[in-house]
Amino acid sequence: MMEQSITIKDIANICGVGVSTVSRAINNHPDINEETKNKILDTIKKYNYVPNNSARSLKISDSKTIVALVKGITNPLFMKMIKVFEKDIQEKGYSLVLHHVDHLEDEVEVAIEVEKEKRPKGIIFLGGYFTHTKETLERIPVPFVLSTVSMTDKYSGYYSSISVDDIKESEKMVEYLISLGHKKILTIAAPEEDESIGKLRQMGYENALKKHKIKIDKKLIRYMDCTIDSYSMDNGYSVMKKALEENIDFTAVYAISDTLAIGACKALLEAGKRIPEDVSVAGFDGIEMSKYYNPTITTIQQPFEKMAEETIKMLFKLIESDDSDVENRTKLFDGELVVANSTAKI
Repeated sequence: MMEQSITIKDIANICGVGVSTVSRAINNHPDINEETKNKILDTIKKYNYVPNNSARSLKISDSKTIVALVKGITNPLFMKMIKVFEKDIQEKGYSLVLHHVDHLEDEVEVAIEVEKEKRPKGIIFLGGYFTHTKETLERIPVPFVLSTVSMTDKYSGYYSSISVDDIKESEKMVEYLISLGHKKILTIAAPEEDESIGKLRQMGYENALKKHKIKIDKKLIRYMDCTIDSYSMDNGYSVMKKALEENIDFTAVYAISDTLAIGACKALLEAGKRIPEDVSVAGFDGIEMSKYYNPTITTIQQPFEKMAEETIKMLFKLIESDDSDVENRTKLFDGELVVANSTAKI
């Protein structure tokens, strides 16, 4: 007898659905469209596919639990969103389990391990670096949504993401600084290998400079310190301190998060710089602390509450229906430019 070579991924590809949908059909799970289930079962019969132990391990449990994998636990914006997650998930009769993902960990590998251990109905990725292949993401056997993470074009239509348009909003902030007369704008950016929001916000920074025919000076692009928690005040302070020690000429700072901006402000003030008289400082996110820091921080306000609500709405749409039927998987929100006391005309 010929050795079986077809896999659960092959069945998924033939049927035009995800691995998790095939798993639901195999396990006769109620959360699947009847027509889709029959199509999958017919395909399994046609190709004489026998589910093995690894396929059986994909069985989705009846546990009414949602797991949120948080990459950037120090981010105050995430804490606000988690409160909304908890409220909305409880209203659905489910419980929320938080799991911290270290900045050096692979969030997909963590998701696969957590799914085996907790058997949740769905997973929220809050933050993270999505450089993963479609094949890697297919290994996650339950529905998931990327929250605050922009979905790249190669994944569009396959996976669900909720975020602001990081490129557009970043460009908006830098254009505002340019309108104040600033041309030498230092940016505190994510590490060069970053393929997530950090890269997108840097693209927005560069787009704005190009649009106004301002030469991009590589010395003014200062990458976060990989040895310190990313997007933290400590990181912003460290990066700015090093830039000041190098005597780089700049009149404005655009940090890609408010926490980085606040850390940068501390380093600038310690160096005897006045904000905004000597240096304007702008951030991104609109965290509560930006309103109470002195000076108050000019920022891009993310609609965190709407984004959190949409994340839960999308996740339960995936859980309660066949995921191949879900449309409009990518939801982009507009940010708001909030002008405060940390920026001024040059």
